[in-house]
Amino acid sequence: MLHQLGSFFLLSLTVTTSFAAVSVKDDAMHTVTLTQPAQRIISLAPHATELLFEAGAAKSVVAVSDYSNFPEAAKNLPSVGNVFAMDTERLLAIKPDLVVIWGTGNGKVLASKLRSNHITVFESEPRNYEMVATSIERLSILAGTETVGKAAAAKFRQRLEDLRKTYRQPDSSTPVTVFYEVWNKPLMTLNDEHMISAAIRLCGGRNVFGRLKELSPTITTEALLSSNPDAIITGGENADSLNEWRSFKTLTAVKKNHLYAVKGDLLNRAGPRILDGTEALCKQIALAREK
Repeated sequence: MLHQLGSFFLLSLTVTTSFAAVSVKDDAMHTVTLTQPAQRIISLAPHATELLFEAGAAKSVVAVSDYSNFPEAAKNLPSVGNVFAMDTERLLAIKPDLVVIWGTGNGKVLASKLRSNHITVFESEPRNYEMVATSIERLSILAGTETVGKAAAAKFRQRLEDLRKTYRQPDSSTPVTVFYEVWNKPLMTLNDEHMISAAIRLCGGRNVFGRLKELSPTITTEALLSSNPDAIITGGENADSLNEWRSFKTLTAVKKNHLYAVKGDLLNRAGPRILDGTEALCKQIALAREK
């Protein structure tokens, strides 16, 4: 009899735990609450897809956005479009428990539309390394995979600390000045609010346009020439897109051949692979410092 009561108690506890409500804050400081961990999740941003997989929620992700090409398993999931061209009817037909969306620009409008259709939304827009770590943790809570998420976040923080120790420069050292090229026509860069600037700082560099007010400002060629950076870095697959700068012989970056490229997905996505991008960036800035 006691054994049966014990079994009943354990079963009841399991059921109660499985259906316990979960609640977190998203990056827009909205409270996101589910009556139970999400079983059907849609990711509407490639970085969010990577965060969800890192959080252990892969089994619950039922659809993704365009360009969600990592990890490999994400390529096999159906796409519902992207924040600029969303198949809303298809998304609603999937009946997700949770939608994780890029929390900026058109994403805000789409998030509002989804909420009006009684869809729970998590707005994701990490602006620094710690927000990436907590994103993994928060998404794991919503997915009911908190043990996996906590371990992944701890691993992320440890590797970040290792990178800081490896590339930390003496306080007396002069930072390597960096121009980060997002796009060339028009010529676009990023300010210090963007995570890429945080990566540049970690590596002992300084973003020459970091103080501009816009997150992703358009600049002139004259402004770049005036800033005369030690290195020019782009988020492309290779340095071919940087060849147009070679005709500007007065640029220090050209004189010393400090023209570099980092794989765009590694730096431009605020997901767990940002540390891979940071390490690649640090190696390039170290080369610029040595030459």
